[in-house]
Amino acid sequence: MTTTLRPGSGSETLLARIVPLPGTSARRASLMVERNALVYRRSWVIIVSGFFEPFFYLLSIGIGLGALVGTVSLDGRMIEYTAFVAPALLASSAMNGAVYDSTFNIFFKLKYAKTYDAILSTPMSPGDVAAGEITWALIRGLIYSTTFLAVMLALGLVGSPWAVLVLPAAVLIGFGFAAVGMAATTYMPGWQDFEFVQLCILPMFLFATTFYPLATYPSALQAVVVCTPLYHAVELIRSLTTGLVDGTVVIHIGYLVVMGLIGLRVAGRRLEKLLLT
Repeated sequence: MTTTLRPGSGSETLLARIVPLPGTSARRASLMVERNALVYRRSWVIIVSGFFEPFFYLLSIGIGLGALVGTVSLDGRMIEYTAFVAPALLASSAMNGAVYDSTFNIFFKLKYAKTYDAILSTPMSPGDVAAGEITWALIRGLIYSTTFLAVMLALGLVGSPWAVLVLPAAVLIGFGFAAVGMAATTYMPGWQDFEFVQLCILPMFLFATTFYPLATYPSALQAVVVCTPLYHAVELIRSLTTGLVDGTVVIHIGYLVVMGLIGLRVAGRRLEKLLLT
């Protein structure tokens, strides 16, 4: 009697449970990116729509409120408030694009569409799936960051040659948040748990020196803010666009690299546990 493997039934992962899993491969992970690009080729409006939220913040708060605030002190140097807020919003764009793609979309594929069950019937490993999905999420964040950087350039809000490194920095930010977002998603049993995603993102967006310098906060709150990933993302982008680059940039980069590597590791192991056991 011939057994038919039906996608989504769990039978297609039988061989993956028996045969040793291959290691993570950049070539195989790129196939996940290609799949997502094909899926979204007719829904590109969904991809670019995420750019508008930080853009509206820039217009309303950065430019509107900036007219009242004037300048702010940053490392002993006075800069326009709009130039202070804009790089923070760019970092937030990279975060939003990566987080939303690595949480909501991943959850749907994992729990409802059963996309990964079918994918793992091929030579793809859970590590390949995790790496591919995280890469796609950071690409989405990079798209947001690129369009926002173009707006900053048009408005004259970039004042340093170091700004050529802004997009690589945005890729790093997307990597960190996408990896952690995907890892967190594998622990979520239902849609209601996504309230915790907003609970984490919104306070970071409001307090991670997005709109105010760190020195304006009480010392206890400063210690909390410095521990958040968006703070390091904002400070990294801000230092590049303003030219105030010093040794702390290494700390910001190291934080995001470690964050991304840990998230990638956890996401791969969790997918293997959820799909192959």
